[in-house]
Amino acid sequence: MSRPMLLAAALAGAVTMTSPFAYAASDADIQALRAELQAMKQAYEDKIDRLESRIADMEESKAGQSAMGNQSAAPSGPAAAVPSVGDNSMNPSLGVIFNGRYGNYTESESEIAGFAIGHEGERPDEGLRIDETEMNFKASVDDKFLGSATIAFAEHEGETEVEVEEAYVQTTSLPGGVVARAGRFFVPLGYLNELHAHADDFADRPLPNRVFLDRSYGDDGVGISWVLPTDFYSEIGAGGFRGRGFPAEGGDGGDIGAWNAYARTGGDIGDEISWRLGISTLQTRGIDRAGNEDSVLFEGDSDLYALDGRWVWAPGGNNREREVILQGEYFLRDEDGAYEDVDAGTGFVAYDETQSGWYVQGVYKFDPQWRVGARYSALSSADAPAGLAGSALDDDGHNPWTASGMVDWSNSEFSRLRVQYNREELAGEQEDNQLLIQYIMSIGAHGAHPF
Repeated sequence: MSRPMLLAAALAGAVTMTSPFAYAASDADIQALRAELQAMKQAYEDKIDRLESRIADMEESKAGQSAMGNQSAAPSGPAAAVPSVGDNSMNPSLGVIFNGRYGNYTESESEIAGFAIGHEGERPDEGLRIDETEMNFKASVDDKFLGSATIAFAEHEGETEVEVEEAYVQTTSLPGGVVARAGRFFVPLGYLNELHAHADDFADRPLPNRVFLDRSYGDDGVGISWVLPTDFYSEIGAGGFRGRGFPAEGGDGGDIGAWNAYARTGGDIGDEISWRLGISTLQTRGIDRAGNEDSVLFEGDSDLYALDGRWVWAPGGNNREREVILQGEYFLRDEDGAYEDVDAGTGFVAYDETQSGWYVQGVYKFDPQWRVGARYSALSSADAPAGLAGSALDDDGHNPWTASGMVDWSNSEFSRLRVQYNREELAGEQEDNQLLIQYIMSIGAHGAHPF
């Protein structure tokens, strides 16, 4: 827009804002209006000057970058000049998530009958404790790549553990909705596995995620995804991984120890309802892992299949005021190999069985700051071979389950307090009543989580 047109717009605004009785105004009123108009003209003049100055600086900078690119080209070769992308050392978004809890349990032990689990899948220690503190770093590398890292600090059995939870680079400009990723990241498997713990709607993960994925499965590898050119959301993807964590641990790193594939679809129904469905698998080979505090060993192959669904209703399309979320996942695991229970002295016993687990949950935001939720999760173990009778893999005819209820309050998008009650029946008649109190606080930048 030219300078005369801007001044004309300012004059029109001034005339519009005057009252119908302006023609009867006094000389003092007229002088005041003239002074206000002059101030507006000066403000617009100053703003135009600043914009013109910025444009001149940007044009000069662009010319300088082109000159640098031309200088960097090989003087005797036909290679094209590579333009400078500038210094990005000061642009990362940094954030810290504080996560702490208090736990009180009526049972001293929490064995999950019929299953061998990793140490992350075990019940957290009782009493006051910090849960998992995360430091997040994310930034564009240049016009074609971004990088992201999450460093987690957690306490386990009285010792502080530092873990590189995620550290990957990802493309940003491949054509056709294709994205490639390399590094360490949470594998796309079901719904919850890709989320960091602080983004969960409950203070702990459901039983299937704890047992089959050691709460969450991340690995070193490469992955690719493609958002299909359809009228509704549809995405497919796959990846190959080292096999470094439960349930795929034990690989020597020379070959791909695990791979996954997935397909997702979703969309909107009107302005109030959104939905998503997904199917995925994690295939692992050459496993040599230990569970139940290193007392249960497994060697062989383990294949995991998952179905997930999510349905969100926001009355009036405004999820800040009210929202209902229904979510669930179903897992099926097929293992072929051999188990040994060291404590029971079973030796390695051939094992070729399937196990399953599922959960369903609902969360209702009835106020911008308050939510309530309920969740039920259950497991179905396999019939243990005769050689494993009386071991940790013998469920003694019992399928574990947990029922949970929670209420949380968020003062802002950066802080949340939560109270949760669990009733667990994990082995025989052993019933554990649990009280969990949790806080989640965030400082700095933190990106939005996926739907």
